[in-house]
Parts: sequence; C-alpha cells; structure tokens
Amino acid sequence: MKALRFLVSSSFLAAALLLALPGNSPAADEVSEVNGEILDMACYVSHGAKGSSHKRCAQTCAEHGMPLGILTDDGKVYLLYPKHGAEEKFADVKKLAGANAKLTGIAQEKGGILGFEVHSAEAAE
Repeated sequence: MKALRFLVSSSFLAAALLLALPGNSPAADEVSEVNGEILDMACYVSHGAKGSSHKRCAQTCAEHGMPLGILTDDGKVYLLYPKHGAEEKFADVKKLAGANAKLTGIAQEKGGILGFEVHSAEAAE
C-alpha cells in the first residue's frame, strides 16, 4: 500500500514539475499582436456601439475610466488591461478609444473572458 501511495504521489509530482517547465505550461505568456477597434465596453456590450459615429463617446468613456476592449479583425473582443507596474502606458490605449489600433501584449482567457495585457499601443495604418 505504501509503495502504491509513493508511486501515485511521485507521478503527481513529476506531472507538476513537467508543467512548471518553461514552454510546457498551458498558460505560457507569449507576447502577441492584435489589431482592431478600441471599444468602450459599456456602450459596446449594452447596445453594440462602435465605429466612427461612436468615437467621441468612446473617448469620453475612456477618459472617465470605463473599461476598454478591442474588437479584432477576426471578430473577437478582448477586455484590455495594463501590465502591472506599467499602468501609465495604458494612457496610449485611452487616447485611441473609438479608433483602429495595433496592440502588443499577452492574450489570455479566464472563465470564458478573453483578456489582453497591453504592453504597447499605436494607431493602426
């Protein structure tokens, strides 16, 4: 019985160590790029507001601290958030509310929510 418990606990330990190795974790943080329209999430989720006719409202909402997202070229919507310790760089995202942008950072999914940790933001060409 002791041998079986040792074998089972050793197997779990080996699996945990394997997942902890760089590149093997299912949540490996890889920097990527997304392109699309910066949305103010309150107006987008409540009544689908987006596009050039909504730009001024999106900018106002961003200035007032409303959550922002990006509607990517492939139709996905990511909730945007700053990198911890680099929150001041998120000001660039706020300035682009209602416009098309190119963002670099880390895409993640938790509990059915797509999120994107923004490292840099610039207007899309």
